[in-house]
Amino acid sequence: FCTPCLQECLKPKKPVCGVCRSSLSPGSRALDLEKQIETTETTCNGCNKKMYLSKMRSHAASCSKYQNYIMEGVKAVTKEPLHNTRNFPNRFTFPCPYCSEKNFDQEGLVEHCKALHSMDAKQVVCPICASMPWGDPNYRSANFMEHLQRRHRFSYDTFVVVKAFLCPLFQDYDADEDDIMAQVLMRSLRDK
Repeated sequence: FCTPCLQECLKPKKPVCGVCRSSLSPGSRALDLEKQIETTETTCNGCNKKMYLSKMRSHAASCSKYQNYIMEGVKAVTKEPLHNTRNFPNRFTFPCPYCSEKNFDQEGLVEHCKALHSMDAKQVVCPICASMPWGDPNYRSANFMEHLQRRHRFSYDTFVVVKAFLCPLFQDYDADEDDIMAQVLMRSLRDK
């Protein structure tokens, strides 16, 4: 998470989890886990240098062999681009379900609706959800503004890009998560 997102989640009045947004209660540091991270050795997959887990992140950021290793993995699982893009739904720009304005990105749609339609009680279809494989283009949200506030606090494409950086198998919106998890586990075993 970036610092502004973490700060938003940790505001003193309502600290919440950065993933599920459930309330956080004050706790203590996991000192046993920190000690384990500081004392467990691992090997860089790029240069085979041994180091403690606590040093791995900074090493990976500067190790060109590790970065090449990651790029090879990305190339191995990246699909060839398809030539006919008309078959793919637009998941980047959305129309306002209340008025005729179009071409909002997700954050722009949320801001537009908050500014101009916050008091509109009309039941509408969420254009963001309708563009997703699991979305129902006929489902009308009973409270669209609350839906936007709860469901669209972050951008799906950002989430997918972050997940895809961690594991390129997550780039496919239509992929089955169980299949992806199985592939991730197989890759982790193969990389050892």
